[in-house]
Amino acid sequence: MLAEERRQQVQKIVEERGRVTIEEIVEKFSVSAVTARTDLDVLAERGSAMRSHGGAVRLLSAVVDYPLRFKESLHHAEKARIGVAAAQILRPHQTIILDSGTTTAQIARQIKTARVLPLTVITNALNVAYELAETEGISLIMIGGILRSASSSFVGPQAERMLHDLHADHLFLAVDGLHPEAGYSTPDILEAQLNAMMIRISNEVTVVADASKFGRRSLSIIGKIECAKRIITDDRVDSEMANALRAKGIELVVV
Repeated sequence: MLAEERRQQVQKIVEERGRVTIEEIVEKFSVSAVTARTDLDVLAERGSAMRSHGGAVRLLSAVVDYPLRFKESLHHAEKARIGVAAAQILRPHQTIILDSGTTTAQIARQIKTARVLPLTVITNALNVAYELAETEGISLIMIGGILRSASSSFVGPQAERMLHDLHADHLFLAVDGLHPEAGYSTPDILEAQLNAMMIRISNEVTVVADASKFGRRSLSIIGKIECAKRIITDDRVDSEMANALRAKGIELVVV
């Protein structure tokens, strides 16, 4: 069987079942794990599937609000590298905001071992708070409000009122969609409103997003591309997209 024929069959499995693992490809097509990973990488580059830890899943719609546990399995290695790069920007005694998301959770994990303490961390995300709750040198401020079960984060008027009286040196913002013209977006209206307030009370904004978020537009716009100083992403980012963002004055950090 030719490589292209095998990839078309793998794509068909993903479309019908919603997912496929490397082990399943190895067993079904009698190929090596390296070949299976290459096939999935090719499908991901074409936009035919989305790579996840140990396999691939059907391409997500940017409008759908997927559960946090599911998102954690997607592009894990890339998010970890983004987390390392983001933590390197921090300086001791800063007040920062960590938005909800699996990429910002990676930043929280890096903060625990980075030499940037003490820090004051404001967050609306339960997973981020859990990561930092017992970290010495971290003053943690938890934003309350309406719990979004999909993201395990708090949003709504109560959360916005809490943020209104606060100020941050740096916001690390995770987004579901990122487009040079449309801006940054998320599937949830209340989250978009809270994110917009986070931007307003922060001196500096860094967007953290793996390359799968580029070119996508979700339901609710958070803000224009120019509202962030920089974007940290992984090395799968399209060169044309990267050039379009840099042309708008955005510092693009590729890891």
